[in-house]
This record gives sequence, C-alpha cells and structure tokens, in this order.
Amino acid sequence: MNYFNTNSSPIYKDIIILVVRLFIGFAMLSHGFPKLQMLLDGDEIKFMDFLGMGPKISLILTVFAEFVCSIFLILGLFTRISLGVLIFTMIIAAFVAHGADPFKEKEMSLLYLSVYLLLMAYGAGKIAVDHLIEKRRRASDW
Repeated sequence: MNYFNTNSSPIYKDIIILVVRLFIGFAMLSHGFPKLQMLLDGDEIKFMDFLGMGPKISLILTVFAEFVCSIFLILGLFTRISLGVLIFTMIIAAFVAHGADPFKEKEMSLLYLSVYLLLMAYGAGKIAVDHLIEKRRRASDW
C-alpha cells in the first residue's frame, strides 16, 4: 500500500464529505437551536448587534445561519450558498464577537470556519440534493 499517494477513490471522498456535512451540520444546529428558542420566547433579546441593525435583527440573521443553513448543509441543498452564510457568521463570531477574547474563546468558531472552508472547496459531493438537482438539470439539457 502506498501511504504517500494523494489520490483517493471518488466514492470514499463522497462518503467522507457526507459524514463531515452531517456531523458539522448537526453540531452547528446545537448552537442554532437555543438561539431559535431565544428568538421565539418573546423575552427581551440580549444579543450582540454586529451589523448595527439592532439585537433582534442580528439574532434573526444568526438563527438563519446557524439553524436554517445547517439544515441545508445536512441535506446538501444550496450547499455553497449556505456555506457562504456560515463562513460569514463564523468570521463575525471569531473576530468580532470574540475579537478581544483569548484564542481559547475563538477556537470553536475557527474550527467551524476551517471545516466550512474545506466544504466550500470540495462542494457537497455526490450524496447530496444539489447533485440530484444538477444531474436532473443536465439530463433536461439534452
């Protein structure tokens, strides 16, 4: 076995991308769901106003990113668009919300950011709704 070979079987790549999408998507849902509950509780919203549009709008945008876009990521639907939103959110989390904090406080958002960047580079893979849509679109072009 050649351990230095950088080529991989396409099916392994697609399975690994699926596993990473599922894990990172469900992991981020665990951050987004409490924020969704905070939004729906009806209590006064105390959340960082990172765009200067008020804490409620900032929370809504964060819930959209961390909850809705994570569901899209899990499904492999609108993957790159969702990843763009999630990447933006993790940049804000790491460098604005935790900008003055020590690395330990930024670490989680930077780890999410790095995985999102890798997924952005590789796409959703073949085990994704995006792939089914693209396959159907190509078939209808003929």
